[in-house]
Amino acid sequence: MIFLDAAATTPVRREVLDAMWPHLTGSFGNPSSHHTLGEAAAAALAQARAAVAGVIGCRQGEVVFTAGGTEADNLAVKGIALARQAADPRLDRVVISAVEHPAVEESARYLERFHGFTVDVVPVDDAGRVTPAALAGMLRPETALVSIMYANNEVGTVQPIAALAELAHAHGIPFHTDAVQAAGWLPLDTRELGVDAMSISGHKLGAPKGCGLLFVRSRTRLEPVIHGGGQERGRRSGTENVAGAVGLATALGLARNHQEAQRERVADLRDRFIHDVLAGVPDAVLTGHPSERLPSVASFCFPGTSGESVLLELERRGVVCSSGSACAAGSDAPSSVLTALGVPAEVAQTAVRFSFDSSVSQADLDHAAAAVRAAVAGVKNLGAGHSR
Repeated sequence: MIFLDAAATTPVRREVLDAMWPHLTGSFGNPSSHHTLGEAAAAALAQARAAVAGVIGCRQGEVVFTAGGTEADNLAVKGIALARQAADPRLDRVVISAVEHPAVEESARYLERFHGFTVDVVPVDDAGRVTPAALAGMLRPETALVSIMYANNEVGTVQPIAALAELAHAHGIPFHTDAVQAAGWLPLDTRELGVDAMSISGHKLGAPKGCGLLFVRSRTRLEPVIHGGGQERGRRSGTENVAGAVGLATALGLARNHQEAQRERVADLRDRFIHDVLAGVPDAVLTGHPSERLPSVASFCFPGTSGESVLLELERRGVVCSSGSACAAGSDAPSSVLTALGVPAEVAQTAVRFSFDSSVSQADLDHAAAAVRAAVAGVKNLGAGHSR
């Protein structure tokens, strides 16, 4: 079985498991407890925070550990917008892009439904990019926050985050980016990106599910969305997942150490795979930006097929992939990301996404390209038979 759904999740790396194991067994203390076990847990948590800060270029106190990317997005969008509105009631608008993950979009809609905010949605071009000009047209004196993802989880398009953040700052507006898909592949230095907040999820880069983080620049006001004992400097209550934090810090460090070489290698494999699919399936359509895209994502539409049928045929041939975001699994509606790119709804429903981790090989993708050709042909032939 060839697993090409790494944008949904990745296997936990052995180095990560080894780093976590002591904190799941002997050193199991609560980091808020004032005894030997608790102090050991607190020390491990502090070391993990320092390691993360070193990777993403920030102060240790600017790292908030969460239960994953979705929680980090919720904390950023709700927390920053509500804190700014509390300081100035006139700030009642948030700006998001048309291709955001549901964690960002639904957080913004929550603010709209329950706190009177207006959600301004920036359109994207047919490659899925937000241009500075498009963002500039959405900024208002009442804008409390801009949130635009670093790299798209369905089509892989990478946004010009540094330029967009600079534009928001020129209007005095804080900028958040969902970097869940970018982590492990793209630079994460928050100083170079110029962002005020950034979300990361562990299970996309070799750490377990259920651990994530939010970077929040120290000058950025943040209202907590989970209340309780005031952990994480009052920004996220709840006993910290020490083992998860250690695992996430380890995975981030491993990704940084090998990022450039792996990015180039996987991008070359991705480009050959795209060429082989487009050559083997003449009416296939590559979605997303042709060059400004994650090295790990190749997404297509196969007009005249059903995306779900193609997926079943691919799995029968030993290739596991997806039709798009795992968070939208089971929905009959066409992808909102693809329709935002201008893809007709009937074509969007033929989408298939292939996403790789750093272990992918040329042989894997050669097999997958051949499987795509056979699967699409098989689905089309079956459809032609039914139409007669």
